[in-house]
Amino acid sequence: MLVGAAWVCFPRGRTGAGDRGDPAWAAAVVLCGRKAASAVVAGSAGAPYSPGLLALREGRCLERAVQALAERPGVLLLDATGRDHPRRAGLALHLGFMLDIPTIGVTHRPLLGEGPQPGDARGDAAPLLIDGDVVACRLRTRPGTRPVAVHPAWRTDLDAAIQVVLRAGRGRRTPEPLRIARRLAREARAA
Repeated sequence: MLVGAAWVCFPRGRTGAGDRGDPAWAAAVVLCGRKAASAVVAGSAGAPYSPGLLALREGRCLERAVQALAERPGVLLLDATGRDHPRRAGLALHLGFMLDIPTIGVTHRPLLGEGPQPGDARGDAAPLLIDGDVVACRLRTRPGTRPVAVHPAWRTDLDAAIQVVLRAGRGRRTPEPLRIARRLAREARAA
């Protein structure tokens, strides 16, 4: 299965939460073995920043970047949540629906979900819950590092999301496709 990722970034040094029309740079990558195909697009924020409404601000740029890829990923990783969201529908879920691609969110910490820390071994996971429902998990991708929050989103379940994130990590804390997409978006911003 081809694992892809998409990342969006905005100008540095601005103050405030962010406005509609802010310049944006989005990158998408798809990995096939050690080779990566990529696409980078420039655009603008579709809405001002508002907690819980990132799909309105970032969604269109991310969608354009993924659509510009020469190969369609079998699963897409995003720096976004799925069901760990006030409306149980974060950006990863929205973008997966719009693109009809299974999606998984990988974030540094949960948004609303609460739960214990996982053990320190690679692959140890601990569920994150909202009102008793499992919405995500904390996953240790590398011993001795902070866990990441893994958010199953469009057409993915928690077990599959964990396996994809572990495989795509290639020994690092953050999955390689996300690291590449982040680097490409930031390079486009700096250019």
